[in-house]
Amino acid sequence: MTVILEQVDKWYGAHHAVQDLSFEVRQGEIFSILGPNGAGKTTTIRMILDIIKPDKGTIRVFGQSFTEKTKDRIGYLPEERGLYRNVPLVQLLTYLGQLKGMQRQAAAQRAKDLLEKVGLEEHLKSKVKALSRGMAQKVQFVATILHQPELIIIDEPFSGLDPVNTQLIKDMLFEMRDQGTTIMMSTHQMHQVETMADRMLMISQGKRVLYGPVDEVRQQYAQNAVIVEGQGDWAALEGVGSIESQRNGEVLLHLAQDVTPDQIMSRLATLPNYHIRRFELAIPGLDEIFIQVAQNGGEANHAQP
Repeated sequence: MTVILEQVDKWYGAHHAVQDLSFEVRQGEIFSILGPNGAGKTTTIRMILDIIKPDKGTIRVFGQSFTEKTKDRIGYLPEERGLYRNVPLVQLLTYLGQLKGMQRQAAAQRAKDLLEKVGLEEHLKSKVKALSRGMAQKVQFVATILHQPELIIIDEPFSGLDPVNTQLIKDMLFEMRDQGTTIMMSTHQMHQVETMADRMLMISQGKRVLYGPVDEVRQQYAQNAVIVEGQGDWAALEGVGSIESQRNGEVLLHLAQDVTPDQIMSRLATLPNYHIRRFELAIPGLDEIFIQVAQNGGEANHAQP
């Protein structure tokens, strides 16, 4: 395992910021940390990075307690961005690479290669203060991955990026994941978690409330309902309890308690007056689950890791 937390607690005075938190991050996966503002996400990340110490419990990174050498194996992109604004990009990135143990020439060459990859080859000698917010965000990302870390921890990685550059960064993260890099991602963009993360952790009021593979977490909240598109008298279909009209011609069929989606599909296949263009289980998105858990004060089921 790349990261393991076991029964970790953290207090700030009387505030219990993280409570009995346990989870693991596996080598070569994208792992997402979610939670409402103030849930304990940033505190958890800072404890993993040894910026602050837990009051109780055990944290292991790369199978051992955190040391100075551990830092060179990690790339961290915090939510609060920070770059030297009056230094040319290549010079800045070369310096940051050297801080992570790279040789000067190797750091300079990789900086140039990565700046070209993110579309900033014309700005090698530009200073950060001359860049747009989106450009500066890409430079910050380059600085995070410059030394080819084994573990990347990124907080809101797509903030300030347009859709084209968001896809560019996503593709680079997928490429690194496929090469064995472990990626921890904290974001409020639930659709990015659904399309990117292998597994996830949701924290609420410092406690673990959802944990496991993203698809399994969503399945836990699946309704006994199906979404259909097509023609037919849906209310008259045997086994349907009620219906809801959705957007773009979708209809949500809430099924009777003892009726399964398979039974509805079988019935539709034999009825000539129903024509189906689409049929799928009504599985909520993480946005809906996030809101439900937050409104329930953090009460939720636990997916298995």
